[in-house]
Amino acid sequence: MPGLLAAAERHLRVGPPAALTDAVTRSYLDDGRCVGWYGPPAPGWRVAIDAERADAPVPPALARRFGAGDFWARWTRAECCCKLADVPVVAWWRRYGLGTPSDGAAIWRTLRLADLVVTVGFAPVPA
Repeated sequence: MPGLLAAAERHLRVGPPAALTDAVTRSYLDDGRCVGWYGPPAPGWRVAIDAERADAPVPPALARRFGAGDFWARWTRAECCCKLADVPVVAWWRRYGLGTPSDGAAIWRTLRLADLVVTVGFAPVPA
């Protein structure tokens, strides 16, 4: 997995949703674009991504609750981990806020891709 995470930029595409229907997984942006993951298969691992516009304003209620510093990076990591754990984001917030568990099985990388903040994460397929 570390190799896929290190090369994540090569496996991400940004475009209209109709052009990315063949992606392994996708994240939809508020401006109508989509980010798709096109990495090779990773047997025994689940993959998830989450993306947000880096310059999007942080909703005031969320900034009050979680702080505005590095918000979109923390947000995309939490969303990615929620997807991998199949846990609703509200349940995640109660337990971890916008953090990630130190004892979790997921591994991730958060990166800038043009005007976006994107987190790519992997977790072992449940037994």
